[in-house]
Parts: sequence; structure tokens; C-alpha cells
Amino acid sequence: MTAAESIRNFCIIAHIDHGKSTLADRLLEMTFTIEDRKMRNQALDSMDLERERGVTIKASAVRLDYDADDGRRYALNLIDTPGHVDFTYEVSRALQACEGAVLVVDATQGIEAQTLANLYLALEHDLEIIPVLNKIDLPAADPEAVSEAVAELLGIAVEDVIAVSAKAGTNIRAVLEAVVARVPSPRGIDDAPARALVFDSHYDAYKGVIAYVRVMDGRLTGRSAGAMKLMATNTRFEPIELGSFRPDMVPGKALERGEVGYVATALKSVRDVQVGDTITTVEQGATEALAGYAPAKPMVFAGVYPVLSEDYEELRDALDKLRLNDAALVIEPESSVALGPGFRCGFLGLFHMEIVQERLEREYDLDLLVTAPSVIYEVLRTDGNVLQVDNPAHLPDAGEIDEIHEPWMALTVWAPDDYIGPIMELVTERRGEFVKMDFPNPGRVMLHYQIPLGELITEFYDQLKSKTRGYASMDYHFERYLPGDLVKLDVLVNDSPVDALSLIVHEAKAYRIGDALTRRLKKVIPRQMFKVPLQAAIGNRVVARQTVAALRKDVLSKCYGGDVSRKRKLLEKQKAGKKRMKRLGNVDIPQEAFLAVLNLGDE
Repeated sequence: MTAAESIRNFCIIAHIDHGKSTLADRLLEMTFTIEDRKMRNQALDSMDLERERGVTIKASAVRLDYDADDGRRYALNLIDTPGHVDFTYEVSRALQACEGAVLVVDATQGIEAQTLANLYLALEHDLEIIPVLNKIDLPAADPEAVSEAVAELLGIAVEDVIAVSAKAGTNIRAVLEAVVARVPSPRGIDDAPARALVFDSHYDAYKGVIAYVRVMDGRLTGRSAGAMKLMATNTRFEPIELGSFRPDMVPGKALERGEVGYVATALKSVRDVQVGDTITTVEQGATEALAGYAPAKPMVFAGVYPVLSEDYEELRDALDKLRLNDAALVIEPESSVALGPGFRCGFLGLFHMEIVQERLEREYDLDLLVTAPSVIYEVLRTDGNVLQVDNPAHLPDAGEIDEIHEPWMALTVWAPDDYIGPIMELVTERRGEFVKMDFPNPGRVMLHYQIPLGELITEFYDQLKSKTRGYASMDYHFERYLPGDLVKLDVLVNDSPVDALSLIVHEAKAYRIGDALTRRLKKVIPRQMFKVPLQAAIGNRVVARQTVAALRKDVLSKCYGGDVSRKRKLLEKQKAGKKRMKRLGNVDIPQEAFLAVLNLGDE
């Protein structure tokens, strides 16, 4: 048996919280990859956030040496993929680096939207699917029904679904034997020019960017072999080191065809080492890159500002450090009249935005103010030019706009069929368009919609969970840009527009959103010594108004009786003073006011 024939490359795919990381822990224990004294739960999840939220955020890889029942030793390369819809591109590259996928399904919850999305992604890459039913030991588990649903979905016999309990360690060896027996050995040509797929990367202060690679053709050797290059960006580098993950990085002399490992590039920016790129040698290198590369494209944008202006430099340094390990994070400096200097950041989705914000606040001890998320709109101007706008404050005047196009997503919602009505009502409220409805197995429904991304990013997921008592799950991907009746909704506080509170909304919903927003702002903006008008306006047309009442001082308290003209004179003097105060005074807008845009559902 050749070296490549003893290699099995596989990944684990699952919906969030179906036990993917726990199963990976048991596989590490059974193959003695990590010593017992070093073992901990979610061993492949290095970030505290991953452990707390129970979701893998960053891909990782590990080599398992396994002595199979046939008496041979196999090298099993496990690639642990991210578990959220925002990271679908990273998942697709990780799948491209494998020949098989272990599909984990929770015996208590059954098939979910993300299970299906990742399964279809795996089938597109022609991967061998090994279905695993997890959590069979829980009281709420229904192994027979869920096994039948999985078998029907994959078109296989029920006996081929492996029932395990990852927490208790039940039947884990059967998963390893299935990987050896069913997953094919790596394809590729030994004597072809070297080609290695980059499926992830991270930054190391001493070795530069570490590229996680799967060698597709030929072999990669260390420094002695000379320079290498990344084919998409045409970036050349001298490799410092290469080796495999066990799970720590262990240096080696070469990476052969089919092997998964790392290459220390000494490059200083992860932007030079993009996920999906191809590494080859400069001398006798490959002429054709591996298929499927696409640069990471942010879908959601938000302004990130320090609460204290003097923390601006610290925020900039923190974002620069985060960007070293996150090529998908896009950062541009910007300044707001209301908030001062800050940054406009682009994220893969709302979950990615939450993770970045939490890491900035937790790891760098920063107090941040994040504006309402926005998407990229394509604005067709009257002069024929097309402008891409990710910040409502940068939208041109209405007279210069011919048409505004917004991104639409293909949305799949997977839920018990009892909740069809509430789901349809929610999606219709959000301007979603029904496509079709499927009943993959009894009691479950799969609803397909098209919906604007702008409607998805504000509270949609929370409301979906609320209306379905937590049973629904969803998946979405970008479909196309479509024209819409969109307008810019400005918010004026004390007759002054606040750029950070501007929104781009559908014209039919402008009044309702403006009314909800001004009512929410009225609750959070503190009272002044003068009346503060709060207005929502489209151009010069005010669509909603609320007034923060003035604080009152009893100027008549010293008048015990006496002539009424004396009282009137004191009241007129107070009125004139409040007018002057309003003209000169600034209204301090608290942080809660900017968060008000995010959760208008209660109003």
C-alpha cells in the first residue's frame, strides 16, 4: 500500500450544537492524538467564544494515526469546519480539501437547515457521506424516526446510519472504521507540478502567516526546494517551515500528495494568503490554479466607534491585530458628526459582526458603539454612473438617484409543520416572496423564499425563533440584486440630522419605522431644560415626530400671592431663557439611542 493509499481526508459537518466538536474530541481520544492530561472539552476550539457559544468559528485541522481492524495503520486528516452560515465559503474550501464528510445529526432535534445546507455543499464536491446519529442516550432522543429521515434523505439503508453518543463515547470506533472503509484515498498525480489548496490561515508573530493546506498534486518540500508562490495573488515567498497538525504544529521535511498540513510563509498579512488560493513552486510550478477561488466578500457593514474619542488609537490597533487573523474583515476609517472618528467595517454576516465586536470588547478592553448594520446598495444615478453605498449617510440626494438596487437572498426555513402560518406571516412582513414548500418527512416542512438582505439582518432570526418556540432553523445565500422603492430615512434631534442614525428603508415601511424609532429615542434621550423635538424625515418631508418634554423649574415658588403680572413676567423670562438655551445647547445622545435602531420590534 502506497503512502497516499493509507491517507483518508474527511471533515465533520453539522448544524450548530449537534455535537460536532464533542465527536471530534472522542476521535482524538480514541486515536491517542492528545495525551489524557492535556485533553479538554472542545479541544479543537481554541477561542473562549467558541466554547461559550458552542459553535466553531475558525477551521482547524488534526492528523489522527489509527490502527484499523484490517491490521493497517491509516493517517486520518480531520478538518473541523466552521458551524455558521456566515462562513459558508470557508466550509466549501474545507470540503474541497476532503474526500469524505461525517454528517452529524442530533437524535433529539433531527435534520435542520444548516445540516441540509452543508450536506448539499458536500454533495456538490462529490464527497462520500457517512451519516452519524448523535445524542442517542438523551431521554428526548428518537433514534428510529431520525435514522429513517436521514436514510431517506441520503437514499441509503437505515442500517448504514451509525448511532453514537459522543458525550458518553458510545460506538465511536464504528465511525473511524467507516471513514477507513468508505472514504476513498486522495486523488491526484505524484509526479505533477506541486499544487496545494489553502483552506485556512492564521497569523503567527514569529513565522508570519501560517497557511493550512491540502496537497492535491506533487509534493511540497521545505526551504531547500526554493521559493513558492500563491497563484491568485502572484505573491512569492520563501517557506520558513512546513509540517502537520497533531494537533499542535509539528515540523516535517515534506508534504506528499494527499497530505494535510501547514506552510509557514513569513508573509505579514493574511490578505496575501486568501482561502481558496493555490500554492505552487516558482521553479517548475503549476500553470493552472485549483478551481473555486473567490475573494472573501463582506455582506454587512456597520460603523464601529470608541465611546471615548481618546480610545481611537487603541481601537485602530485592535482592529489591525484582529485583521491579521481574519481576512474577511474589511476596515476603513470614517468620521461621524455625532460620534467623532471611527471605522466602517465590513463583515460576512451578522454573526461575524457579533463575534468581532465581542472580541474587541473582551480581548482589548474597549467600550464600543456600533451603528445599525447596513448592506451594500447599488445606486444608479441620473448621469448613468453606478455607485456602491454601504453607509446611508453617503446616499446621494433624491434628485440625483434614478434607481436603488438591493441584495436579495435565497432563504430556506426548516421547521415543524405546525408553524407554517407564523413563519409565512413573518417573512411576508419582511417583504419576502414565497418560492415553494417541501415536506421532506412527516411533521417537518421546508419553506423556500426570496428576501432582501436588509430585512434579514435586523432581528429576523430572533423573531423566527420566538414565533416557532426555538424549533425553526434557517439558511440563506446571495441570489441577485433587484431594484426597490427605497428611501433614506434621516433622524433629526433638536432640528439637527444625526448621520449615525440614518437608515435606508422601503418607502412603504418608512412611516412605521420612523414612528417606532422616534418613540424609542424619546425613551432613551435624557430630558433637557428645553423641549427636544425628534423627527424622522424623508428629504424635507417629516414622517414621524416625538418631543422630549422639558425639565421644569418652579420659578413661581418665591411668589406667595401678589400681582399676577409679576408671575407672568417671571414665566416670560423663563420662556425666553429656554429659547436661548435651545438655540445654543447641544443634546447629548447616549449609546442606547444608537442601539435603538437595532431592536425596533417591541415598538
